[in-house]
Amino acid sequence: MMKNNKKLNIGISLRVTKAENYEEKRDALSHDWPPLLEKINSNIIFIPNNLLSVENFLNDFNLDGIILSGGDDIGDDQKRDETEIKILNFAVKNRIPLFGVCRGMQVINKYFGGSIKKNNNSSHVGIPHIVNLTNKNIITNLKLNSLKVNSFHNNIITTLTLGKDIEPFAITDIDKTVEGFFHKNLPIMGVMWHPERNFNSDNQLILEQIFNKKLFWNE
Repeated sequence: MMKNNKKLNIGISLRVTKAENYEEKRDALSHDWPPLLEKINSNIIFIPNNLLSVENFLNDFNLDGIILSGGDDIGDDQKRDETEIKILNFAVKNRIPLFGVCRGMQVINKYFGGSIKKNNNSSHVGIPHIVNLTNKNIITNLKLNSLKVNSFHNNIITTLTLGKDIEPFAITDIDKTVEGFFHKNLPIMGVMWHPERNFNSDNQLILEQIFNKKLFWNE
C-alpha cells in the first residue's frame, strides 16, 4: 500500500486495567494493535494516562497521527477520560490526524458537543454486519459502496446525536445508526468497528489515508 519508506510516528491512547492481586492500575493495549501499525510502516508511541503534561509529552514526538483506542466506556476511569480530552486538544491545536475507534469515536463525538445513546440492539455486539458508505471520497478510494465490519459496542451514535461539524460516512444496515464519521474542517475521523481485530486491505487503506490527510481533507 504505502510506497513512502519514511516511517510514520503514530501515538495511541491506552485503556486502564487493574492488576489482579496488586493494588495498582496499569495502562494496557490490545496485542492486535502493534502488528497493524507495523503493517502501515509506523513507529508506535504509547500515551500513558498518568502524565504530568500530555501536551509536553506529545510535543517531544513529531507525530504524524494519533489513535484513540477502544475498550471500556467513557466514565469508567477519570484519568483516561482526562488524558484523551487533552490528546484531542493537542490534535485540534496542531491539526494532527486523529482516528477514534469505538470508545474513541464516542469521545470525539462528545468533545464536539454530541452525545451517545445506550445500545439496546444485541446485533451490534459480536456480530459482523454491513455498513453503507455515504461519502463519495471514501467510496472512490475504497472502490466500494459498503463494508462488512465487526461490532463490540454497547453505545450508539445517531444522525440526531452528532457533534458540531461532524459528518457521517458509514451507516449501519441494522438500524441506520452512525458507525463512521469525520470532521468537516479537521483531520479527525472515527469508526465504531475495530479495524485491529479484522485488519484487511480496506481498513489498512483507511488508516494510511487518514494519516496522510487524503481521505476527506485536501491538504
